[in-house]
Formats: sequence, structure tokens, C-alpha cells
Amino acid sequence: METAEFLVNTALFQGISAQEACSMLGCLGAREKSYLAGEYVFHMGDTTRSLGVVLEGRVRVENVDVWGNVSIVGFAESGEIFAELYATIPDEPLMVDVVANEFTRVLFLETAKVMTTCPKSCGHHNQIARNLNLIAARKNLMLTRRIFHGAPKSIRGKVLSYLSFVSSQAGSSEFDIPFNRQQLADYLGVDRSALSAELSRMQREGLITTKRSHFVLHDPSR
Repeated sequence: METAEFLVNTALFQGISAQEACSMLGCLGAREKSYLAGEYVFHMGDTTRSLGVVLEGRVRVENVDVWGNVSIVGFAESGEIFAELYATIPDEPLMVDVVANEFTRVLFLETAKVMTTCPKSCGHHNQIARNLNLIAARKNLMLTRRIFHGAPKSIRGKVLSYLSFVSSQAGSSEFDIPFNRQQLADYLGVDRSALSAELSRMQREGLITTKRSHFVLHDPSR
């Protein structure tokens, strides 16, 4: 019941009561597993029929090429889901690694059972399917945004695109980003040292003030 009470506060179980969630776990083939920091939840090339719900901790989704270059695709925090798209396509190999960023507990749910009505014909089963579709649509939107941020040819252009978006989302010219320098470089697809050099130039020119993950954007006309 404790897990069910946690789940009703997640986007996947929105609109579903704790009692309903508890009764659904058996229908959805729920199983829980824990991971230490750095442990792989999925390796690139793995297949899965289950999506993961982060109960505690955080997982990192990343792509590593044959030369060892890492590109961070994103994170799934406590209450968020991952691998749902792969789990809906039978035998589709993952193009990414999923790694525990810290001690992490994951609840796995069989995606086919999420998307189809269970034998008990639960009235709330359709709700979780609708929630999953909405989450998938939002993630596609996030990936589209990342494409926009990576589209400019210069490092400065990529940085300005990303910082402008985060500022808009925060409703303020002062904000924190969810990345450290290496993670930001991986997200934008640029070299870390080149990114740091560009941020230093932008700071000297009065475009930004930054310390670690904290940023302040300044009016370029000043």
C-alpha cells in the first residue's frame, strides 16, 4: 500500500486512487528492483517489455559511441518513468544506456498490460493508458526542444538557445539549470573545455553571470 500511495502522486497514476493503484499492481506485473550508483538498469542493445517508474533516486539516460564519447539524453527523477517507448515495441533494442545516478529503486510495469484492458476490466485502467500517452507526448516535445537547442552551429548559439528556453520556463532571468558543466556539454553535444571557454567569454562580455549551475541573463543592450 505504501508503494501505491507513492504512485498516485506520479503523472502515470494521476486520477487514480491509492486503493485502485494497489489493486492494479498485480494486473500490471509489478516488480521492484534496487540499484547502486553507477549500476546499469539497461544496456544499449537490451530489449524490455517493461517501463520503469523511479520510486527513489535518479536514473541517467545516455548514449556512448564506440570511442567512449558520452551524450546525455536525459534523466528520470523520483516519480518519473523511463524506457516506455522501447517497451511498447516488442524486441526493439535500446539505443541508450540507463544508469543509476545514485542509490535508486525502480518499479517495473509490463507496458503491454498498461496499454490494454486487464481481464478484470478495471474502470481505472483506461486512465493509466491515457496518462502514459500524455507522458510520451510530453517527452517527444522535450526531444524536439533539444533538437532546437542543438541546431545552431556555434557553441554560443546552442548555449543562448538553451538558456533562453530555461529562462522562459522559469519566468525569470535568474535560474538554476539541472546540469553541471560536463552534463551541459553532453546535452548540447559540445566539448566541455570549449563550452567553459565560451561561457567565460560570455560572462566577460556581460551577457551572463554564472556560477556552477546558477545563471543570470543580462540585457545585451546594457
